[in-house]
Amino acid sequence: MNRKLIIGTRGSVLAMWQANFVKDRLAEIGIEAELKVIKTQGDIIQHLRLDKLEGKGFFTKELEEELLSGTIDLAVHSHKDLPTVNPPGLIIAAVSEREDPAELLIIHKDCVDIKKRLSLKHNATVGTSSNRRKAQISALRPDLEFDDLRGNLQTRIQKLRDEQYDAIVLAKAGISRIEMDITDFHVEEIPPVEIIPAPAQGVLAIQIREVDRELFEALQPLNNEEVAKTISVERLVLNKFDAGCHAPLGCYCRKSGDEYEAWASIAETSEDFPDRVYLRDTDATRLAERIFNKYAKDRKLPQSVFISREVDENSYFARAMAKHNITIEGRSLIKIFPIINKLDPFILKHVDWIIFSSKNGIEHFFNLEPRLSKKTKIGVIGRGSEEILRKYDRVADFSGDSEGINMEEIAKKFAELANGGTVLIPRAKESLETIQKALSPETKIINIPVYETVLEENVDPSNAEVLVFTSPSNVEAYFADNLLEPGQKVICIGRSTGAKFDEMNVPYTLPYSPDEIGLSEAVFGLEY
Repeated sequence: MNRKLIIGTRGSVLAMWQANFVKDRLAEIGIEAELKVIKTQGDIIQHLRLDKLEGKGFFTKELEEELLSGTIDLAVHSHKDLPTVNPPGLIIAAVSEREDPAELLIIHKDCVDIKKRLSLKHNATVGTSSNRRKAQISALRPDLEFDDLRGNLQTRIQKLRDEQYDAIVLAKAGISRIEMDITDFHVEEIPPVEIIPAPAQGVLAIQIREVDRELFEALQPLNNEEVAKTISVERLVLNKFDAGCHAPLGCYCRKSGDEYEAWASIAETSEDFPDRVYLRDTDATRLAERIFNKYAKDRKLPQSVFISREVDENSYFARAMAKHNITIEGRSLIKIFPIINKLDPFILKHVDWIIFSSKNGIEHFFNLEPRLSKKTKIGVIGRGSEEILRKYDRVADFSGDSEGINMEEIAKKFAELANGGTVLIPRAKESLETIQKALSPETKIINIPVYETVLEENVDPSNAEVLVFTSPSNVEAYFADNLLEPGQKVICIGRSTGAKFDEMNVPYTLPYSPDEIGLSEAVFGLEY
């Protein structure tokens, strides 16, 4: 291509970084370009909430108009800002690799409380104008208050420094790209499987005129085809709901082996408890259709759920079920007993890592009032265990929740971190020792059984439509006297629990994550 291109961009530091990123990539393939800064409606109107601005595309419309008029050759956008349908005459010619789509909760250090979920003090005020973020964070922390937050990244961070908020929420992608210094705050990184991001969050879109076929072909070396496939699921879900970027809708898709896996979170308003679903499929288009169908008004949901543990009525799972009038029958089918009453302080002194695979392991270990060295790091499996650990004023240095139900993969990643050190593993007496098997010969393992389980006898059956089992022992206790009734569906927390049903040749669903969010997703994702 012989002509020099003009790249249209907004004028913020982040937008300029994005445009220069594309300019540099073009230079690598021998194409010269220059930048033209264009102000958009979203940049000019700062006194209104985003959902109060007229129409869609209020960060993109002016760039698109200049594209159509021919004053620029291409526009660089944050893909999440784009409406799902291009204006006539425009197309997306290329998308970038995806920056981490996680959210950052950036907390003023005076407002940190690590005993609370997300490390934020009770009744704190959080700055965000995103209805999606408000709905999902409120579901996790109903006590929090929200105030609108507008402006570029520098403005938003300064407002936090000026203590206009106790915390603010920003996309990690923007902070990472401009390498913003936020070391004077406490930062909680929230993975995209916990707070589901905006569709296409972390991806750049290069938009051109549809008739400019020469430019389209020239831009293909910049196009990441795998990212394009995964965000097509997210954007198609957004399109099916006819929702703009101010809607309380999150969708995140990624490739896992031969399948696509996707999470969606949708609420009516920012105050509404969101419905979440997790689905997998080999076909991206079909996956988006299945997600959309899960939110149909006439979709079938169970009327009752049995779970083999006690359930707090204020818990995430209880509130998710109550929204749809699903009754919960919660009762544990096992009794748990401590089996030691003292820890050797000499052993604790030389431990590099402690890894917990269950909530019971954490509670029984800390009930022994251990005196831990400052160098000792703690690992946990799952978000549920991470929250229990916070009650003991500790934050996990390693959490296996990003790998979902794949315990073997979690164990492998932990083994890489702990290699060559000393690892203490407080566990159940009857543990399968999956983590221990993954550790290298160079790693010293200290196994400490801290509790054991005893099965209840003469367990009454449940007539609930869905049976949720939280451990292999609960399965054994229930089916010692009972059979599965016709039509009942089974959800298992953990692969070891599922293995019991494999032995019985009974189909079951495994939640992505072994916590209340994952369990809620599994209930809403059941096929009827």
